[in-house]
Amino acid sequence: MTSLCKFGAAAVCTLAVAVACSKKAPSPSAPSAAEQASAEANADGSTLKATAPTPQSPVNGVRLEALQSVVLVAGNSTTAFMPDVPLSYRFELTSAGGAIVENVLVPGGSGTTSRAVTADLDSETPYQWRVRPEYQGTAGPWSALAAFVAPVSEGYIKGGELYDPLINGKTVGNINGPVTFIPGVGVRLESFDSRIVYEMPQPVEDGELSALVTNLETNTEGDKTKIFSMAQGYGDVSANQRRMTVEKRGDGPPGAVAWRFITSGSQIDTEGSERVVRQFSPSQTYFWEADWRDGFFRVRIDEGGVGGRNIYDFGKPYRGFYRPVPHVVYLGGGPARGGPQGQTVPGMIIRQVWLSLRPRPAFANK
Repeated sequence: MTSLCKFGAAAVCTLAVAVACSKKAPSPSAPSAAEQASAEANADGSTLKATAPTPQSPVNGVRLEALQSVVLVAGNSTTAFMPDVPLSYRFELTSAGGAIVENVLVPGGSGTTSRAVTADLDSETPYQWRVRPEYQGTAGPWSALAAFVAPVSEGYIKGGELYDPLINGKTVGNINGPVTFIPGVGVRLESFDSRIVYEMPQPVEDGELSALVTNLETNTEGDKTKIFSMAQGYGDVSANQRRMTVEKRGDGPPGAVAWRFITSGSQIDTEGSERVVRQFSPSQTYFWEADWRDGFFRVRIDEGGVGGRNIYDFGKPYRGFYRPVPHVVYLGGGPARGGPQGQTVPGMIIRQVWLSLRPRPAFANK
């Protein structure tokens, strides 16, 4: 009886081995998100079992060179269970204050993954970025934060905002008449007919137009010559129904500051003794600003640049709204029925032009 039992057990074992050997081993399949994820979350709450990517460039608060493209580069993650998983990488770029500037998912590269920043970054401003791996909707851990300082901007027009440094030998506007770019200094408007023209994609109903001006003399040629101006569309600015002009006059008398602003409900301007005379020196930098917000228009001039000695600050309340369509901006003066001598202050050098609802940023004050 005992020997029979032993024989039976041996037969069963032999059969089990034979059945097992007759089955084919299952072929490996591509890992799924579930296979790469674990019931246990990573320390940051993510579930994809992968290492955090490693920011490589730009890092350590590096200040990027002028005109340099911003490309974020990170060393790739490795996965816990299987090699060569086709990961994607999410790059998140934030301002120094934490506002998200870009959040973009890109395919993984070989060894490293790169993302070229397409957002318009504020010139010479600090930013932070981080990156994480993702696979089929499951996210892995974020990398450590990396930091850099954006390069000097080449300028842009977007929506209701304009920035044009004019110190880099180019402009984002259109040139009319003779001008000379002086690297690091600005653009010199050589004659009454010289101007740079911008058309805004959307009107700036409330905001400011401002710039830094040098090579400005008290007594210049011309009459009602302009520092800058705005209008609705093109043509004769002096007859425009949405005219804004800021003048540094050559005559009547020399050095007189005057302005006009026309909205849907009112026209305001300087009259008589309000057109005060100021003395200007070609060697000085002057900050000129026209500001229209909350029903009040004012013009300000600081000698020595932004925050320098204030030499002019005057304004008046207005009714209605300012909504020129299209909103056209002139450095200098646009075409005027009074002729060229009522257009641009000849010889002035202008730079760091800003038009926006937002306050003028620090990077535009150089």
